Amino acid sequence: MVTLLIGIKGSGKTKKLISLANEAVTKSTGNVVVIEKGAKLTYDVTHKARLIDTDQYHVSGYDVLFGFISGICAGNYDVTDIFVDSTFKICSDNMDELKEFVSKIKALADNSETNVTLLISAAKENLPEGIEAELVDL
Repeated sequence: MVTLLIGIKGSGKTKKLISLANEAVTKSTGNVVVIEKGAKLTYDVTHKARLIDTDQYHVSGYDVLFGFISGICAGNYDVTDIFVDSTFKICSDNMDELKEFVSKIKALADNSETNVTLLISAAKENLPEGIEAELVDL
């Protein structure tokens, strides 16, 4: 399943993501991964989740992020949840590319039985039509 946490800057998306990640750790029978740009969540996300800074691995762009997430799923069969903070900072705010990325991530999530949550800094009305994800508007 793919979930998009959407809202404009300052609407509480990161706080919600932190809460969801910490909650997932308590419920998960496997591993929880939080992907971020920079190391700003170090003290907010529980140490039981795997926190990954995309800057350390030179991840930028939708194709590279997709490959990175695919590698996480392929290398760890027991990953149950993946959270991505600041998707537009890692990739771009191009809505057509976002729609294609979400479609690919949905197929990956379904195949690997992993829940993927993406934080998107945009208003709901700015998202492309027909995006295949659960939307959580903040």
